[in-house]
Amino acid sequence: MTSHIHMIIGSNKDKLEDIMRDMKRHTSEKLKEAIKSNPVESRRECPPDPVRAGMLWMMENAGKKNSNNINFQLWHQDNHPIELTDDRHCHSTLDYIHENPDLVGIVEKAEDYLYSSARNYFGLKGMIDVILFEPRIM
Repeated sequence: MTSHIHMIIGSNKDKLEDIMRDMKRHTSEKLKEAIKSNPVESRRECPPDPVRAGMLWMMENAGKKNSNNINFQLWHQDNHPIELTDDRHCHSTLDYIHENPDLVGIVEKAEDYLYSSARNYFGLKGMIDVILFEPRIM
């Protein structure tokens, strides 16, 4: 998605809030570095037109408004976690996540969205390794 992310995560060891904190920190630092070091990134600086404000300016401005940050913010501070309690709930949530880019018109088929694990479920190469949900036999 262009403005947010859906993901299913789990852990038998680390707390999920620690995983989310570390993921947000790592991705925001890497994105900030990528924007600064990319000479063709046209949105990195703040132009005179505030409607077309640069990405770095927006993230630095958001960081200054939030006392939890040190002058830079990419992610919202909150999450909207939903506990997935059974296989049916897991699969319906996964279907929603996979269908979302298609429903909003980003792609025609779920497996065409490069940033989705739908690709892995269709036997295509995904951006990251994922563990596929398999139905449990009870």
